[in-house]
Amino acid sequence: MTDTFRTLLPVLLVLVALLVVRRRVPVLFWWLVGYPVAVLRVLASYRATMDACGLTVPASAVRRATARMIGRQAAPVPPRHSFPLPTASGLVMRLRMAAGQAPEDFTASADRLRHAWGAHAVHVRPTKPGRLELRLVGWDVLTEVRPARRRLATEPLSLPLALREDGEWHVRDFRTVPHELILGATQSGKSVYLRNLLCGLARQPVVLVGIDCKWGVELAPFTPRLSALADHPDRANDLLDVLLDEMEARFRLIGLSGDAGPDSVLTSDVWGLPESVRPVPVVVVVDEVAELFLAAGKDEEKRRDAMVTKLIRIAQLGRAAGIYLEVCGQRFGSELGKGATMLRAQLTGRVCHRVNDESSANMALADISPEAALAATSIPADRPGVAVVGDSSGGWSRVRSPHLTLDDAAAVCRDTAALVPELPRLDSFRPVIESAAPSSSSAAVPATRPATE
Repeated sequence: MTDTFRTLLPVLLVLVALLVVRRRVPVLFWWLVGYPVAVLRVLASYRATMDACGLTVPASAVRRATARMIGRQAAPVPPRHSFPLPTASGLVMRLRMAAGQAPEDFTASADRLRHAWGAHAVHVRPTKPGRLELRLVGWDVLTEVRPARRRLATEPLSLPLALREDGEWHVRDFRTVPHELILGATQSGKSVYLRNLLCGLARQPVVLVGIDCKWGVELAPFTPRLSALADHPDRANDLLDVLLDEMEARFRLIGLSGDAGPDSVLTSDVWGLPESVRPVPVVVVVDEVAELFLAAGKDEEKRRDAMVTKLIRIAQLGRAAGIYLEVCGQRFGSELGKGATMLRAQLTGRVCHRVNDESSANMALADISPEAALAATSIPADRPGVAVVGDSSGGWSRVRSPHLTLDDAAAVCRDTAALVPELPRLDSFRPVIESAAPSSSSAAVPATRPATE
């Protein structure tokens, strides 16, 4: 009995170690065990699985004639495939579709392939005519999301903000998708997504403008890095006027670029200007957009209509001037008032966290994909940070942003306060940072200092 135990002890220790690695470091477990097992399973059962899923085509006439000559029947032919290559969360295999096949055939069979190969998920992505990419995910990568490596953010205004369910990162590229709408109920993880966005932008030469009509409680921790902050509708109305003046000045600069000399290059946006004269990009973050639409009287209704009109103008023309909108809220429908639907239509990017009702999900995603809206309504309450991301192309995916505490986000903004660009028009809206109160009890009122100090 002792000899048997001594023989089995190393095996038991290895199994226990693998279980610990699988729980604590799933990526390492995948490389050591998951990937080799998955490759063997896929290669051994590829033909039979494709045939069972109806993804094969009849053999060619030459192959059928050859099979008859030797007294056999030609088997159906599956699509040609490459060797399965490993990824950080699964494997990827490229397929060459047979004549008569379409990517929709493989998308419809993705769930069958997942069960046949024992994968957590299977994603199909067309790459070019006749070819597609089959990506297998080994485990639920959204269970625990860690921040992306900085090497992914290789371009200005391009930020990896959330991990997609296929193991790739959702990259927020302002130059491709200039304006975005972020919806989510309380405790849905919307604030964490916004923190990651602001911290990523804080490390870049970008003007950050905040509009938070809840007395600035959401955006106040980020004031060291903000160039402007409006915490009241009246203040927000004035700030939008200044942003429109800045946008008009930038358009004049773009119009004059073609008259700079014989070597000048015509352009229709700020990114075509020489770097020496190119204005710094501006990102306007509107937290709880519904506060801008609320009105209790006629005077407030006039102010609301004016603010909404200004936001629509920025959404329509701001991309060319390097001014981008990031609008957040719990709901965004026509019931907010005049101009709400028109403004929402200009917000190309959509991020929908867990919402309280189906109509809120439809407001964000129904005009992109009905399936995306349905997926947003199925987000569980115990997984904050999970969201459905979509754009005007109709593509969508489940994502989850890495957890970032408010203290850590505020620390990043304090450390990057020196990167605040100069934009004189916004100086009067620059938030005032409160210094820490002295330990002496005689100091009843804490001292304040401008953010520029």
